[in-house]
Amino acid sequence: MLIDAPVNNLSLGNVSLNIVRELIRREHPISGIFPVGDNADFSAYDKLDPDIRTEIIDLAMNRLKNLDGKQPTLRVWHLNQSERKLSDNQYLFSFYECDSPTIEEIRILQAQTHTFFSCSETVEIFKKAGVNNVSYVPLGFDPDFGRTNKEYLGKGVTHFGLIGKWEKRKNTERIIRTWLRLFGGKKEYQLTCLVENPFFKPEIMQQLKMQACDGKHWNNINFLPRLKTNSEVNDLYNAIDIDLSGLSGSEGWGIPAHSSACLGNVCVVSNCTAHKDWASGDNIVLVEPEGKEECYDNVFFQKGNPFNQGSFYKISDESIEVGIQRGFDLYNENQNKYDRADLIEKFSYKKTVDGILNVMYN
Repeated sequence: MLIDAPVNNLSLGNVSLNIVRELIRREHPISGIFPVGDNADFSAYDKLDPDIRTEIIDLAMNRLKNLDGKQPTLRVWHLNQSERKLSDNQYLFSFYECDSPTIEEIRILQAQTHTFFSCSETVEIFKKAGVNNVSYVPLGFDPDFGRTNKEYLGKGVTHFGLIGKWEKRKNTERIIRTWLRLFGGKKEYQLTCLVENPFFKPEIMQQLKMQACDGKHWNNINFLPRLKTNSEVNDLYNAIDIDLSGLSGSEGWGIPAHSSACLGNVCVVSNCTAHKDWASGDNIVLVEPEGKEECYDNVFFQKGNPFNQGSFYKISDESIEVGIQRGFDLYNENQNKYDRADLIEKFSYKKTVDGILNVMYN
């Protein structure tokens, strides 16, 4: 098997590393790893077994020695550019957030041997468009995360969290505005935001934050810079009482919300796209969408492009507010982390890799 995937500190890099780690652990034959951009960045993975890191580097350094166009390739990447192949037998693991496949997207998928999506709704969307070589394989809980059992902000403070790069799709600004209407200026409630988008210039990010806060400096909202390691991110997950990251109009999975739910936080989650595949249990507050709206933000989603066209689910301001309030009420009933061993067991990267290999070799 050849691996064509990013190894970096972004979400696709996180998915790729967890899949590769599981393949190495079970000693599945890998002939070579081709990191996207010919660069592997392990800086975020401070808990990664050094032996696995060494194995990945060796497989990348020697990737051309065993290149064979007849071997199966597992590519983890966007639909855009996945027409490029290392071998004739390419299996794509990809993500899609819209609902109107373009002819370009359809042709790229038809050119794959098979494509995996981590959202069952996406699979149905492409099947209706005439693409049959697709299937649903869920992602897993990252084993680098876990309970720390530390006390962070202390008793008497309710800590909300919002994690995920700033986007219209994720309703980042609207979530912040709604939370401030409910809790702004009240020190017993804190909101920590890890929402830096690396594709925005720093001055644009600052402008977006000030706009969401109506130009004011609030004493109970904190914007974190990009965290460098998984250990730091894990601390943030553990510090949160109520997670708002799932209030998104469309997700291919929703890693921050899923991770937070697995660690036992109360999570407020929109009941749409990939969330419907995993978001259930005592610590989940579901918020129903109200129809759909065009996806275009003129940044990541531009009308008329050959990729990412159509609509997202619409979550109204009123629904966001009700969801946050319901999450707050649920937290007050317990004020302890929930045991979600069931969610961790149901969604693991072992099962992700099982799903991939079952299609590749059977």
